[in-house]
Amino acid sequence: MTPIDPGTIRQLVVRAPNWLGDSVMALPTLRALRAGVPRGQITLVGPWAELFSDQGVADRVIAYPSRVTGRLALTRVLRPLGADTALLLPNSFESALAAWRWGPRQRVGFSTDGRSWLLTHPVQRPTPRRHQVDEYLELLSVFNLEPGETAPIWKLLPSRADGAVAALLSGAGVGNDARLVGLHLGAAFGPSKLWAVERWASLAAELTRRGLMPVLLGSRRDLPQALEVQRRCPTPVASLVGRDAPSLLPRLLSRLTLLVAGDTGVAQLAAALEVGVVALFGPTDPRLTAPRGKRVLTIAKAVPCAPCFLSECPIHHPCMGGISVDEVVAAALGL
Repeated sequence: MTPIDPGTIRQLVVRAPNWLGDSVMALPTLRALRAGVPRGQITLVGPWAELFSDQGVADRVIAYPSRVTGRLALTRVLRPLGADTALLLPNSFESALAAWRWGPRQRVGFSTDGRSWLLTHPVQRPTPRRHQVDEYLELLSVFNLEPGETAPIWKLLPSRADGAVAALLSGAGVGNDARLVGLHLGAAFGPSKLWAVERWASLAAELTRRGLMPVLLGSRRDLPQALEVQRRCPTPVASLVGRDAPSLLPRLLSRLTLLVAGDTGVAQLAAALEVGVVALFGPTDPRLTAPRGKRVLTIAKAVPCAPCFLSECPIHHPCMGGISVDEVVAAALGL
């Protein structure tokens, strides 16, 4: 396979990952591309692309629609750009087919999901699998580029979101001088990633006793959990569950002293912001997706059935059930 000379690229379209955590883990690759394609324009396309608009990794960012009709309409936007090269970070057949419709003559991605014939530069995915950050970096070999960093770094720039985050925290009864510990309750993968609500409640009570201020985080679908944690906790617990927005997330996480979360994109983003992270792993493999950062501790139990990568546990959830409140508190205080 003939490498692509990055100096010849004039229009590069990067199809970003579908998940927040994967998108954050792609940051080292995106930064290496930006540095290595100095004369070309880069268009970043993905569900989370707009969140990366101030990270200096692309000249334009475009959200990737969830509906088929929106994706077809996107083709009418991207094809006139005249892109000569496309880099696909998702491993799906659909992403390769979409890139083919966009018109670039060079299409780079992993040879997965039966899509090799749609790629001009198919890359064999590493065996055994590597950490997701490193797998994305493998794709740079097609361009003869070397990574400048191997851990995601999120650059927090001045923003009008500061005021919105301050108002959000104030509305939840959180003072400016509070030492905040975010407790992120949910996970998009499925219930197998979730820690029990009674343990979140006990953790919140113990952190409060230690002079810290827990604040519950999550999406609207985590509201029932949040209400149950508040009901079970003997001390009041502030909650921002379902009240923040993706555009506010980096600024909100930067206000935390610490985040406790499962294997989620929020944990990846917090680590990239150099916020302390205690990551609770159960059905997934921390060797592949643990947050990378200077202040990260990962807790995972060596049970025979983990990692199973199932969205629902068919037995009694020994992986997440084996993580005790005491060891999470110890990890949190260690950070």
